[in-house]
Amino acid sequence: MKIDILTLFPEMYEGFLSSSIIKRAILNNKVTINLIDFRKYSKLNNNQVDDTPYGGGSGMVIMCEPIVSALKDIRTKDSHIILLDPKGKLYKQHKAIEYSKYKHIILICGHYEGIDERVKNYVDEVISIGDYILTGGEVAAMVVTDSIVRLIDGVINKISLENESFNNNLLDYPVYTKPRDYEGYMVPEVLLSGDHQKINEFNQSEALRLTKENRPDLLEHQNE
Repeated sequence: MKIDILTLFPEMYEGFLSSSIIKRAILNNKVTINLIDFRKYSKLNNNQVDDTPYGGGSGMVIMCEPIVSALKDIRTKDSHIILLDPKGKLYKQHKAIEYSKYKHIILICGHYEGIDERVKNYVDEVISIGDYILTGGEVAAMVVTDSIVRLIDGVINKISLENESFNNNLLDYPVYTKPRDYEGYMVPEVLLSGDHQKINEFNQSEALRLTKENRPDLLEHQNE
C-alpha cells in the first residue's frame, strides 16, 4: 500500500513515522508513506497557499490550486482521495477496514480557517475523526494512517485484530497481567481458572457490560 499525505507541516510526522508499528511496517515494505508539502505547488512568488475568505470572516482559507495541482501530479487510477475536515462523515472502524484494502490512499490535511470548498470536487470522500476542532488535519491524518496500516496483512497478528474494540459493535473486554494482587485490586479468578470456555464467556460478558456503560450507541447498530 501507498499513502500520500498532503500537508503544510511534514516535520510533524518525524516521530510518527520512525516509531513502533508504523516504522516496522515501512521497513518490512508493507506500506510506503510519503509526505507532500503542497506549498511547493503554489504558483505565487512567496509560495503562498492561503488567502482571505470571500464574504468576509476571520482567518485565512487554503486555496484550491496548490492542492488540486498536487492531486493531479500524484493521483493514479488506483488512488482514493480523502479530505480530512470536521464537516465530513464520522470516521469509524469499518472505514479503516475498507481503506486498508486500497492500493493508494491520499490524505489532505486542512489548516487555518479551512480549505476552499471547491477542493471537494476533486476528492472521493470527506471524513472527520470526531466532534471537536484541531488546529490542522495533520493529527487527524496520523490517526487515519495508523488505523489503516495496522490492518494491512502481515503488520499485526490477525488473532489480535479479531478481539479488538468495535468488532461486532462491542468494546474490547478488560485485560490483566501480573501481579495477581496489586494494592488489593485482584485479577478476576475466572481468568486464572484455565477453563477456556468460562474465560471466553466472562470476556464476552465484560465486553457487553463495558459497551452498555460507555458506548450504548454501538448496541443500537449491532445487527446492521
